[in-house]
Amino acid sequence: MDHVATVHDQWRTERPDLDTTPLLVIGRIHRLAAALTPELTAVYAEFGLGEGEFDVLATLRRQGAPFTLTPGELSDRTMVTSGAVSKRLDRLEERGLVERRASTADGRSRPVTLTPAGRDLIDDAMTAHTANEARLLAALPARDRDALARLLGRLAESLGV
Repeated sequence: MDHVATVHDQWRTERPDLDTTPLLVIGRIHRLAAALTPELTAVYAEFGLGEGEFDVLATLRRQGAPFTLTPGELSDRTMVTSGAVSKRLDRLEERGLVERRASTADGRSRPVTLTPAGRDLIDDAMTAHTANEARLLAALPARDRDALARLLGRLAESLGV
């Protein structure tokens, strides 16, 4: 029995009037997220990246050529503030992984483009990342992973995330 099941059973004993079955899902999702973060960030660190920097590079890479987005688009697609994106971009630009140039269409905008070095790095990091995620899910057969992905997708959609 895992910790969440123990907590659920304790509440059933102490407060049988409450339906605490949501704890079995939400509690496990919360605990899993906390356990997964260090497992994921360890791989990013192997490539000299923090979680946010990995996110920016991966977001640019998955756009396809020319691997360019505006800072506002990056903010929307990474779900962080423009200030946080700006700090990440400063660090990545300093390392030569992205470059910002003035837009020919809008002088106020400075689109961000993945450099060849940034593309090479995120391609290598993404290969390691997906292998790591596969390792983390290895205890579940493919059928269970597919069902879990489908159910979590439905939950995420219902919550608007």
